This record gives sequence, C-alpha cells and structure tokens, in this order.
Amino acid sequence: MEEGVKDMMGEIRQAFGLPEVDVRTYSPLVLAYMGDGIYELVIRSLLVGGGNAQAGRLHKKASRLVNAGAQAAMLERIRGELTEEELHVFKRGRNANSPTMAKHATVSDYRRATGFEALMGYLYLTGNMKRLTELIKLGLEELPWDTKK
Repeated sequence: MEEGVKDMMGEIRQAFGLPEVDVRTYSPLVLAYMGDGIYELVIRSLLVGGGNAQAGRLHKKASRLVNAGAQAAMLERIRGELTEEELHVFKRGRNANSPTMAKHATVSDYRRATGFEALMGYLYLTGNMKRLTELIKLGLEELPWDTKK
C-alpha cells in the first residue's frame, strides 16, 4: 500500500495524461490548495483507520485538527525539525497574499496555516509522502489532542 500512496500523484498524472511540472514553479497558494486537501485526507484516514464510527463524530474530530488554529499550532511544533528547503516552502506560503481568510482564525494563525498547507502540498507533489506523514505524526504527538478520542 505504501507504494500506491507514495506515487498517487504519478498515478493521477498517468491516468489523465497530465504533464510533469516542476513543483518549484507553483505559486505558494497553489501548493497550499493541494496541501489543504492532502492534510485533510491524512487526518480522515487516521480517524477512519481507528475503526467504524458515526460520520458526524468523525467530522467533529477532524474539525479539531483541520482548521487554521490547529494547523498553526502543528507548524510551531514541527518547525525545528524542518529542513532548509521545507522552511523556505513554509515561508513562501506564510507570506503569500491570500484574498480570503478563515472566519474563526487570527491573521497570524491563518498565515502560518497557509504556510503549513503549502509545505504539505509541496511534499505531496514531490512524492515525499514519507516525510509528509513523518511531520504530521510528529505534530500530532506534540499536540494536546488525540485522534482516537
């Protein structure tokens, strides 16, 4: 299964005839757009992997982890573990001028969350799922909430 997940974007490119693109050319907001989706997919996978549960309960659990405040906190927990390249991608995302903002987030949290999402998108698009999951796992271990509760 690792191999299939690891190269999910490659499978999508092949199936739909998409060209290879240098991920470094993507805007940080495009990286964040992809990162938002892949981070939510990882969190949902963790929750569903914990066993069968009511969809509403799963949504509540996911909502505690997939929001600007939680993502900003997670970024602060893993920041010291980021490589120079990862830190650069985060900073590009954090400093991007987004035309929107989350309703229930501070400007600071929203910007750091956008940087976190840009990093997640970058790692996914470069096929580095191992590093992506490593960072998410590290961030979840350090945060006061548990996906199993």
